Amino acid sequence: MSSTAVIGAQWGDEGKGKVIDIIAAKAAVVVRSQGGNNAGHTVVSHGETYKLHLIPSGILYKNTLCLVGAGVVLDPADFIGEIDNLSARGISFDNLRVDYRAHIIMPWHTLIDRLSEEHRPDNAKIGTTGRGIGPCYADKYERVGIRLYDLIHPDVFREKARTIGKLKNEIITKIYGGTPVDIDKTIAEYLALGEKLKGYAADVSVLVHEARKAGKTIMFEGAQATLLDIDWGTYPYVTSSHPVSAGVALGSGVGPNSVDEIIGVAKAYTTRVGAGPFPTELFDQTGETIRQNGFEFGTTTGRPRRTGWFDAVILRHSVRVNGLTSIAVNKLDTLSGIGDLKICTAYEKPDGSRLTEFPPTIEELAECKPIYETLTGFDDDIGACRTFEELPTACQAYIKRTEELCDCKISMVGVGPDREQIILRK
Repeated sequence: MSSTAVIGAQWGDEGKGKVIDIIAAKAAVVVRSQGGNNAGHTVVSHGETYKLHLIPSGILYKNTLCLVGAGVVLDPADFIGEIDNLSARGISFDNLRVDYRAHIIMPWHTLIDRLSEEHRPDNAKIGTTGRGIGPCYADKYERVGIRLYDLIHPDVFREKARTIGKLKNEIITKIYGGTPVDIDKTIAEYLALGEKLKGYAADVSVLVHEARKAGKTIMFEGAQATLLDIDWGTYPYVTSSHPVSAGVALGSGVGPNSVDEIIGVAKAYTTRVGAGPFPTELFDQTGETIRQNGFEFGTTTGRPRRTGWFDAVILRHSVRVNGLTSIAVNKLDTLSGIGDLKICTAYEKPDGSRLTEFPPTIEELAECKPIYETLTGFDDDIGACRTFEELPTACQAYIKRTEELCDCKISMVGVGPDREQIILRK
């Protein structure tokens, strides 16, 4: 028996879907514990590309129990749409379950999300996906949220939707000058969605606990990433949940001792989407080449990602706050042919002092300049390499130095987009 959590170690979009898919192939249970349909996992398997947002990646394996925990916020229309799209491709959903406690994204959440972002000054925009994630989590903690249990019990849902919807329409119209949500129409649409979701409702905490007692292999699937964590990320340019490893326990309803291994996923370089400081960001042709070669455009939004050199300061932060047992480095192949490679080993502050640990505020981070170490690049096509020894000497040196700087073992190296294009290191 073992359980593994897969966590984003940078700003997201690190290729977690690929690592998750590899581990999910051997897992009896796959659990999604936080986030919403703002997440996007792309999995390439046997030439087929699957873009997953709310559905756990284990759904590609018909005998795997796939669980959506209480820490997730659920857009029911998107969830059913994702099920329908994947069902048309032959995917079965007999083993999918969603926790009764998962909060439901309502139309006023998406509307308030977009309106609040529009009303922020340009220098204060968060870069939200506009999918209602933040406002839904805000209602959860304000204790006025609607949960899956409510949605599948019509009388409970009608009462809550009318009361809460009226309050939210006041905010929409009086604060933002927007058009109010049609409450009656919303109730009718959501009750129809609730009927479709009823068969998936379960107590995920109990199911995970029972699986662990039975000695089954469990994988906890992370969404977003460490630097987007509401506490440990670059606040306020963060998501509204806990993508760090501790969020696995909270969102799944199990104790922290239920996780045996924690794998942090990183790219061989760094990317981020949206606003906020980014010390190693590249504004030149090298940055654009990385963007194009790595297909750095968002799975959920299609937005071009900002690109930069690998930042070991960030990874040391991730190792510490997640308790990483190993790191999976993806997209090493993207760096082929771009010349010498740089790794940020520390930051320089305005007073000339050296900072080796990630600063706690974006004000400090914005003042930091990267201190680089330069390594020899490579021009080889490494997509066919399946052992570490097959990699060019320059690639091996890059991985080994990265491992030293992060003070954590690199257990996987991605050398291409397909799930087979990965090197497992002993």
